[in-house]
Amino acid sequence: MRITSRFVLPLAGAVAALLSTGAQAQVTKLKSNPKSIILDAADVKAGTDMIFLSGQLASPLDPAKSMFDIKGPEDLGDTETQTISVLGKIKKILESRGYAMSDVIKLTLFVAADPKLGKLDFAGANAGFKKFFETEENPTTTTRSTFQVAALVAPAFLIEIEAIAAKKR
Repeated sequence: MRITSRFVLPLAGAVAALLSTGAQAQVTKLKSNPKSIILDAADVKAGTDMIFLSGQLASPLDPAKSMFDIKGPEDLGDTETQTISVLGKIKKILESRGYAMSDVIKLTLFVAADPKLGKLDFAGANAGFKKFFETEENPTTTTRSTFQVAALVAPAFLIEIEAIAAKKR
């Protein structure tokens, strides 16, 4: 097949135009059900800055205590309280790197049964989640998966959350 200059020049121009605008990264959040607290998908285009956060656990309710002083759930609170603590940590980590909670495109929640309830407290996790998403401060939400796990690193921990955030460069 022979390629002539009448095809090469327009193609070269199109490639140059694409490269010059390709640095404009884009994150599109897709939500089909306005009543849902989570997104259906987040479409992240090439050239987007991303950060992946390791699973975070709740901090002790008493700031004077360390993670090594935790004896039971009473030191960390219920699932809602722990979710708020964990998302607060995630928010601080993101902000220290120039991101915001509105940049979060994916959360993975690992939730253990609350010994007081004898089961997973999904409502508590959602209540904590709603303090950070679709709020006045952050009107956006994110994609999310929630898994019930047999246990976390210690019996007092009821939730661990991983996060991925993406933003335009």
